[in-house]
Amino acid sequence: MLGRTYEKEICSAARALEIAGERWSLLILRNAAFAGMTRFSDFERSLDIAPNVLAARLEHFVKEGLMSVSTGAKGQPEYRLTDKGLDFKGVIMALTEWGDRWAAPDGPPIVFEHDGCGGRVRHRLECRTCTDNLRAKDVVARKTAVMAKLRQRGRGRTKSAARSA
Repeated sequence: MLGRTYEKEICSAARALEIAGERWSLLILRNAAFAGMTRFSDFERSLDIAPNVLAARLEHFVKEGLMSVSTGAKGQPEYRLTDKGLDFKGVIMALTEWGDRWAAPDGPPIVFEHDGCGGRVRHRLECRTCTDNLRAKDVVARKTAVMAKLRQRGRGRTKSAARSA
């Protein structure tokens, strides 16, 4: 059975899952990023999520730097995405595109559009060197010097990083 952390994994995807991979996390981030939700009551009502679960997720996002919390106009806390949280939009878009293709038999329930011109936006794979658009089968993973360095230290995170998780 998988635990809550992936301490033995040397993998950025595993680190990202520790921060935002819990079931409700993606939906909370989606609603903050694309529906502009900031208030606890709006998240709770739209997702039909238990208040204790929502409170824990929001607290986790603030701790991890994906959201900041401030007092809103009515004295209620408001949770806003930070730049780190806004960068999660691309992850949600990629996951949504996969879901539209493989898990939405009636077609996509939403589309992503450029706010400036109304054009459709999609997530894509692009080579940083030649700028070619790539297919998934054209992409390979290669280990870097960081992998060797982390393996020398012992698999996974450093002890201080593991303690703070």
